Amino acid sequence: MSIDGRTLAKAKAKLEEKRSLREVVYRKRLEQAYETVPKLRGLDVQIRQTMTDLVGLALGVNVGQNIEEIRELNLDLQEQRYLELKKAGFSEDFLDESYMCRKCNDTGYVDSKMCTCLSDLYKDELRQSLSSLLKLGDETFDSFDLNYYDATPSADTGIPARRVMEIIYETCVEYARKFGKSSMNLFFNGAPGLGKTFLSACIARVVAEKGYSVVYEMAGALFSRFEDAKFGRTDDTDTARQEIKRYMECDLLILDDLGTEMTTVFIISALYELINTRLITGKKTIISSNLTTDELKRKYSEQIMSRLEGEYQVLTFRGSDIRQKKNVL
Repeated sequence: MSIDGRTLAKAKAKLEEKRSLREVVYRKRLEQAYETVPKLRGLDVQIRQTMTDLVGLALGVNVGQNIEEIRELNLDLQEQRYLELKKAGFSEDFLDESYMCRKCNDTGYVDSKMCTCLSDLYKDELRQSLSSLLKLGDETFDSFDLNYYDATPSADTGIPARRVMEIIYETCVEYARKFGKSSMNLFFNGAPGLGKTFLSACIARVVAEKGYSVVYEMAGALFSRFEDAKFGRTDDTDTARQEIKRYMECDLLILDDLGTEMTTVFIISALYELINTRLITGKKTIISSNLTTDELKRKYSEQIMSRLEGEYQVLTFRGSDIRQKKNVL
């Protein structure tokens, strides 16, 4: 499972923010206790000194006392502290510096592995990232309504659009549920307004919930990043390169609206590099396009189409524009 560096950095920042807020709360409580029990400040100074002495002994520094004497003094001071707090009416845990997460002591890692506390924040950031890109609202499999598709047999195939979409829907549900290293790549094509982006968003939501790194991008924006990195069209070429790295390395890349961008020799080369690199490294990709395979073949190269037709499961969406039907209703 690949970790998205940018998303992980945001998750770590959130964890640090939580640690900082907890520290602020603790400091305020400590000042309140010091104001109420002035003696407490001196006790804390002495307790910290005993801890320093213990560390000094462990490092071989002679502090003129044996370890047992220091431990006994430390325990005595802590008992005095506890009694002073209790006498002043404070609860036992009022100055408890307990960690938010007992597993990792708020570091985010346990034995070099990501702790569940950081993992949960990472998943939250993934969801938020997808939400901003896909404008996630009701894009869930449960809200996908097959009633918008015609149930009468098609004139050209004899198969109702609804039946075709039932199969595509079930394929997408199963794909999201079982997503992993053995998953196929998917190629969605069909006329606009048939649910390609919607089902892509449904898959993205489920796969991201599992902790996989998911990146969604419109074809035009993705190729602009390639151009920025290649030709230095912006002041922040490094950012463009980092974005391309995300496109190449994420567990699931969703490339939406392929074919809407202006096609150049460079764009064709970038698309081939993207598809080929992800195939070689075993990363999964979902590509959607309003163009037919013949139209894409004319727009791009035979080499690219052979990859799409040979290495991707092609799902051709059928029906009439759902958005127009919704507006009528």
